[in-house]
Amino acid sequence: MLVESSEIVEALLDTITMVGLSLLFSTLIGLPLGILLVITRKGHLLENVPVFTVLNGIINIFRSVPFIILLVAIIPVTRFIVGTSIGTAAAIVPLVFYAGPYIARLIENSLLEVDQGVIEAAEAMGATPLQIIFRFLVPEALSSLVLGLTIATVGLIGASAMAGAVGGGGLGDLAITYGYQRFDTKVMIITVGILIVLVQGLQSSGNILSKKIRRR
Repeated sequence: MLVESSEIVEALLDTITMVGLSLLFSTLIGLPLGILLVITRKGHLLENVPVFTVLNGIINIFRSVPFIILLVAIIPVTRFIVGTSIGTAAAIVPLVFYAGPYIARLIENSLLEVDQGVIEAAEAMGATPLQIIFRFLVPEALSSLVLGLTIATVGLIGASAMAGAVGGGGLGDLAITYGYQRFDTKVMIITVGILIVLVQGLQSSGNILSKKIRRR
């Protein structure tokens, strides 16, 4: 095998860093967007059709662009933000652009699952819109939100591997550099195996946490 075990560990750590930071920034963007999509829609807390229409359109545009195309299309933005378009730090920028709107949709769907009666009861008690959102709406949807963020994390793992095609670093970069370009089948098998373990572990953990929250 041409690649050293230390390189595999380093690539794994790079992938974890990319996914972790991308998830953090994407959630910071997606959470408020998802909440706005719910509360500004017709018949909801702060109905505002123009705001909803604009947000809905922007999110649909970003979600309709395949990640590999988005990765290349925003290279100037990536260079402006981190100073380079290659490496782990550079890969985080397109990952956030990719996952932010996706998380917003997942959060929107989770919040829409909350029984309208909960909101009506909160309004009857005199709760303000902010209190309804953060004391009733979000807590009621928490179990579903955990599952949604788990799905988003799994998607980010796949996208981070794809970022390796353009020198994004991590396991994807390792698989392409050694497994594909140098025909090292063992490296390809190892990287795929690690990715499978990561996905299975995250999905199982998310399912368990979601069930625990639901039982409460």
